[in-house]
Amino acid sequence: MAMRHSVLLAAGTCLLTVSLTPPRAYAFGEAAVVFAIQALQSFMGKQLDNLGTNITNSLNDMTNPNSVASLIRDSATQSANYSKGQVAAQSRIADASNTSMATFLRQQHDTDIRDEHTMNPEFCAGLDAQQATMAAAKSSRSALGAITTVTDPRGEAEQGTPSYYGRSQGVTANSDLHLRRYCSQSDAAAGLCTSVSRLPNADQRAASLFATDTLTADGSVDAANDYGTTLIQPVAPAALRGDQATSTLGREAMLERRSYNARMSLARWIMAFITSLETPSVSLTGAQKTEMQAEGLQPLEKASWLQAVSLEVNRRVSNVQWNANLQTMAPASVEREIATELALSNYLAMQNYRLGLYQSSIGATQVAQSEERKQQKTLTAMPSPTINP
Repeated sequence: MAMRHSVLLAAGTCLLTVSLTPPRAYAFGEAAVVFAIQALQSFMGKQLDNLGTNITNSLNDMTNPNSVASLIRDSATQSANYSKGQVAAQSRIADASNTSMATFLRQQHDTDIRDEHTMNPEFCAGLDAQQATMAAAKSSRSALGAITTVTDPRGEAEQGTPSYYGRSQGVTANSDLHLRRYCSQSDAAAGLCTSVSRLPNADQRAASLFATDTLTADGSVDAANDYGTTLIQPVAPAALRGDQATSTLGREAMLERRSYNARMSLARWIMAFITSLETPSVSLTGAQKTEMQAEGLQPLEKASWLQAVSLEVNRRVSNVQWNANLQTMAPASVEREIATELALSNYLAMQNYRLGLYQSSIGATQVAQSEERKQQKTLTAMPSPTINP
């Protein structure tokens, strides 16, 4: 465009020069000069107007792709496009971050659900121990029934028992049993027995019943039962037989004997109950044997109800493996463990309640005996009253 303006300006200058140059043969007049000047002015004005228009168009013409306005517009448009691209990129980054975080949280939630529904090995070990405890409880009841089946007839001096034939026969039977099973050094020195027994005087020592949680099958069960006999009823009174039971005094003696038998049966039942809880009756699990070793005890193939419960309680107090597993348990596993321990506490509370019933029965018996003795001391025999028909 600048070149075009230069060409036009040069042409106008040439024309003016030609117009102003006088012919060689003629002379110019004043009118010709004025005309030339006016023509030059007209030409230059138009060119200058075109130049201004061209400059204006180069600045403001939006249809001209090379105008300043078009360039500014394109630059602003490009900047806007860059901003849009940046916003879109940031949105994609945010979406990707949110998607990644959502995936992570979902996986974490799935892991929590898996941990909540996965049983800890301690729960299985506890369940095995509880099953062993219930089996031992059933066997203990059977052992209790077997013991009382023998002790009650003996205390009542039933036919076939030593005291049925008299108290002296009962004394002799008890002495023979002692010398045969529990001969002591003193007994041997006195010539009552030939050699000291493996369990000397075990029928009169509390260790026979309370030294261990499980009575072994090598005579310890018999020793514990015989200790209960020596403690409660060494010799049963002779039975009332024949006319002893049919006379008036005999009937009163029979009444007293039944009361005596009832009290002895209660006392022997409680001792038999304790003995039955220590009778070996259930096979121990591997975890229970390991616990026995940890406690410094010799592992047993079969143990008693008392041993099984004791191992389960002690395992949750001092067992290193149980405490280590507790630290890594999921919250749901800890809640299951708490529920298991609460169940065990309820079970033991029920056993204490049952023992409390026995103790209450003993207390009631003692009150009745005390009041009966008081009545016998304060009342004197009175003649039979005369009753008018």
